[in-house]
Amino acid sequence: MTTARRLPVAVGVLLCACAAARADSWPGAVVKEVFSESRDWFVRVVPGTSIGDTVGFESGPKGPYAKAEFYRRQADRSYRLMTERTLLNPVAPVAFLVTDRGYLATLDNWHNMGYGKIAAFYSPDGVLIRSYALSELFTAEEIGRFSESVSSIWWRKETTYVREGQQSLYVMVDDTGSELIFETDTGAWQFCQTRNGRHECRTTNADRKWQAYVEPKRRP
Repeated sequence: MTTARRLPVAVGVLLCACAAARADSWPGAVVKEVFSESRDWFVRVVPGTSIGDTVGFESGPKGPYAKAEFYRRQADRSYRLMTERTLLNPVAPVAFLVTDRGYLATLDNWHNMGYGKIAAFYSPDGVLIRSYALSELFTAEEIGRFSESVSSIWWRKETTYVREGQQSLYVMVDDTGSELIFETDTGAWQFCQTRNGRHECRTTNADRKWQAYVEPKRRP
């Protein structure tokens, strides 16, 4: 068992990152919603049409990027649209999750796992907090060890969820216990794996000092 405690919640998946997708046969992106665990928030993602901004489809049409609508539950149990913002995804994220405090996390890009911004974090008012390309988390050598298809780098597994406490996101990287833990309200991250019989983590891709896992600070 790793240091990160696991508590699965609903994940909004716009398309299936499965065996069929490894052959680059992706279903079309469609409108999807995902609720926070408490159901106090939900986010609806409307796909964009900028296919020409995705790897392998550079000659395709360009247009608006994906949009996210943030809804919050009101005292009468109805939901109110709080804001609508454009995402970094040309077409759609592969998966997105929402915390009980209304923070949104998106993972990967339609038809382009591993390319572009593979993780992005937004505040409850839709403002981008942090985003990451794969090269900001791993070295070129490490990226070269991930499986590849025509237009995707398969850097992670399907297991992703908001962790207990609703302050961080768990992303399984491989079957050996390697994992990324992101703080959803800051974008800070730890990459953890078993090293020399111990579960250790690093917090940067440059100055690689490995240390014991540090639980994200609880915030109100």
